[in-house]
Parts: sequence; C-alpha cells; structure tokens
Amino acid sequence: MQLSWIKCQGDVWCKLDSVNLGHPHFSNMDGVYIIWHGGTNAATVYVGQGNIRDRLNFHRTNQEVQAYSSLGLFATWAMVPVAQRNGVEVYLARRLQPLVGEAHPDVGPIEVNVPW
Repeated sequence: MQLSWIKCQGDVWCKLDSVNLGHPHFSNMDGVYIIWHGGTNAATVYVGQGNIRDRLNFHRTNQEVQAYSSLGLFATWAMVPVAQRNGVEVYLARRLQPLVGEAHPDVGPIEVNVPW
C-alpha cells in the first residue's frame, strides 16, 4: 500500500510541539502516524493510529514520548482506511522499532512505504 506522508508548509517535517492542530487539515483526519526524535542518532519514538489531531495532542503531554523532547520531536501522518489501519500500524512498528509503546494489534502486517 502506498501512503502519502504529510509534511508541513515549506516541505519540512512537522515539529510535534508546534504543528497547528487547530488547522482545518486535521478535521476528520484519521490514519496512522509516526513520531521520531532528530538527535544525533535519530530514532522512531512512537507509531500509532486513530484521529491524528487527538493522538498528536495526547503525545504533546505524554511523559514517555516527551522524554525525548530535548532531541527535537517530529511527526508525520497518513490517511489509512480503518480496515487496514491495524495491519499498517503493525508493519510500521516492526519496521521502525519505536522506543515507546509495545502494544500493537495482533494482526498480520500490511506493507507500506515509510516516509524517509
């Protein structure tokens, strides 16, 4: 499955703490998302799914994710139909090995492109 990963204005990765979650772009935006830190050895921090506005807003205050904030936290997301979301999340989690979050759906993975 080919996903269209979102970047912010200027074709740059969105900063988790400053992306405008009130923007109409986020209205009814459901899918999968990836949060990563941009430290010297950049790494995926979290992979998830759901309502993108709500989930990113939650992670802005989640202590486990925010533990990496000094390294710079970034996020990207893609629309995925609900029927494929669990499988896509499993694939991304297995491929990207996030530092936080161990509970992922118990379904077969659905292969997708990663954003980088």
